[in-house]
Formats: sequence, C-alpha cells, structure tokens
Amino acid sequence: MSIADNVKKVQQSIIDAAVAAGRDPAGITLVAASKTQTPEIIREAFAGGIQVFGENRVQELTANNAAGAYEGAKLHFIGHLQTNKVKQIVGVVDLIESCGSLHLAQAISAQAVKKGITQHILVEVNIGREAEKSGIMPEEVDELLPQIAMLPGIFIDGLMTIAPKPENSTSNRKYFQDMYRIYIDNAKKSCNNISLEILSMGMSADYAEAIACGANMVRVGTAIFGPRAYPAAT
Repeated sequence: MSIADNVKKVQQSIIDAAVAAGRDPAGITLVAASKTQTPEIIREAFAGGIQVFGENRVQELTANNAAGAYEGAKLHFIGHLQTNKVKQIVGVVDLIESCGSLHLAQAISAQAVKKGITQHILVEVNIGREAEKSGIMPEEVDELLPQIAMLPGIFIDGLMTIAPKPENSTSNRKYFQDMYRIYIDNAKKSCNNISLEILSMGMSADYAEAIACGANMVRVGTAIFGPRAYPAAT
C-alpha cells in the first residue's frame, strides 16, 4: 500500500473509533510522526492528506524544515527535548507537545521571551510512571500546571502522554482513562495562559483505544510510514 493509502486507512480508523465512542470525528487531530522520514516521504504524506507532522529529533526536524518538507502543514515537536536545544525549536514549531518539567518550561519561556513570541505547548504527564520516560508525575499536575502557566511567553494548550508499550490494543485503557480524568479535572480550573483543549495520547498500536477514552489528538507513525529504518551505527 502507498503512503496515501495508509493515510486514508488511518483516517477511516479514526472516524470509526470516534463514531463508536459517540464523538465527532472532526474533533480528532491526526499527527503524523515522521521520525526518520526523508523530505520526499514527508511531502508524499502531505499530498496524501496529512495536515500535521510531529518530529522526535531536533536535528531531523531542522534539516527537513530547511528542505521545505513541512511547507503548508503544521509542525509539532513530540520527542524528548533537551534544554540546550530549545532555541532550535521555539518559534519554529506550532506546538511543543513534550514539555515534561518545570525546568524545561523555564527554558522554553526564556527563549520565547528572547524571540518576542508566545510558544504553545502541551504539558507531558508520565502516566505510566516509567523511569526511562520524561514527563511530570500525575500527582504533580495540580501544582506544576499553574506554575508553568505563570511563565512569560508560554501558553498551555493541553496535556500529552506516552503510555507504556501496549501488550494489545486495549491494554493501555487504564492509563488513558486515568489521563482523561486528570485532563478533565484541570480543564475545569480557571488559570491565565491555559486553555486545555488538547489531550494528546495514543500511537499506532493503540490510538483507537485512546480515542475511545477521550483523546482528541493522536500521534501515528508506523501505521502511516511503515516500520522505521534507523540509520546504521557508525
């Protein structure tokens, strides 16, 4: 199947999942996780109907962006962001989905102020409490969300999580349900520089389940681009 065929298949799966959950499919945003893909492949996905791309690595994003790969589309950063690379991302992407600490938020804020812009972000929550993953702990959300929102040059559009690697299509249901409760609880609160309109969760193996549990943004890579071919180690 071509990438365009894969895009259509994923889009239809999103529609089916939303309808099954009694939700409007138009309210679900598909982010194509284009990690390791060439500008040519990214443009092919854009031609196939992808409107939003998500990149995991600063170096790849910078190179592809310089090549005009994302022209006409929105661009998100969805990977682990180191503070020393913040200046390469702030003001370049429409949304940083992976702001997983107050320290990182402060670095984003400083760079945004320096550039005279407002950087839109999602606050990443480590819903699975996995030591190898970034993100604030679920019990820290109530305290840290207002602190991040107070920083100049930042606007919080919602929350994001990377659930544990699923054993099957429904094994992450509990994590998604827990994340949705955190999202709803905080969406009810009034705070400047916060508008929790986005809940980004679910990837190729479990995005339908994430939608059933309340996600309105999903990040899909393999189901669109196929298995990733990583460069050989040198």
